[in-house]
Amino acid sequence: MPAAELLRLSPVMPVVVLDDAARAVPMAEALLAGGVRVVELTLRTPVALAAVERVAAAVPDIVVGAGTVTTPEQARRAADAGARFLVTPGSTDAVLDAADATGLPYLPGAGTVSEAMRLAERGRTELKLFPAEAAGGIAFLRSVAGPLPGLRFCPTGGITAATAPGYLALPNVGCVGGSWLTPRDALAAGDFSRVTALAKEAAALRP
Repeated sequence: MPAAELLRLSPVMPVVVLDDAARAVPMAEALLAGGVRVVELTLRTPVALAAVERVAAAVPDIVVGAGTVTTPEQARRAADAGARFLVTPGSTDAVLDAADATGLPYLPGAGTVSEAMRLAERGRTELKLFPAEAAGGIAFLRSVAGPLPGLRFCPTGGITAATAPGYLALPNVGCVGGSWLTPRDALAAGDFSRVTALAKEAAALRP
C-alpha cells in the first residue's frame, strides 16, 4: 500500500493509546463498525506492540499501524508485530532509514518547512504534521501549500471533532489524526458502543 493510500482510508485516523492489550480487538472492531478502516496504535505504553499484533491477527479488515515510532528498534519491532504502516512524530536519519528498511508505508513527522523540505528530498510526499495546532495548524498548512505544492499532510495533535472539518477542507490535507474517537475512559470501561458512535461521526466528516 502506498503512503498516499493511508490518507484516503478515513477522514480521521484514530490515534489510540492503550493500557490493556485485551481492549485492542474490540476497539478495532468498534471502529470498523463505525466505518473507520484504519487505526494508529501509539507505542506509548508497554502493551502497544502486543495490541498491534492482536489487531493484525484478529481484525484484518482494519489497517493497523504503529505510531510514535521514535527509534529504529521500534520500527523493526512494529513491522514484526504485523503493523501495516508506521507513523513518526519527527524525522531523524536513523528512524527514517529503519522505516525504509521495513518496506512498510509510513508517515514521517514534520513540524517546520525545513523538515518538510528535507523529507521531500528523500522522496516522501505524504507527511504527518505534528504537533499540528502548536505548529500553526490551519494557517501553517495554508502557508506551505504555495511553496510546497507536492506535499500532503495528516495533521495530528490538538485537533478535535469541531476543528477537523477546517483541516479537511484544505487541499493539502488528506486526513487528520485524532484521539477523540477512542476516549481512554470509554476504553477502560469497555464502552465500545461509544467508540462506534464516534467513529460514525468521524467517517461522515467531509470538506
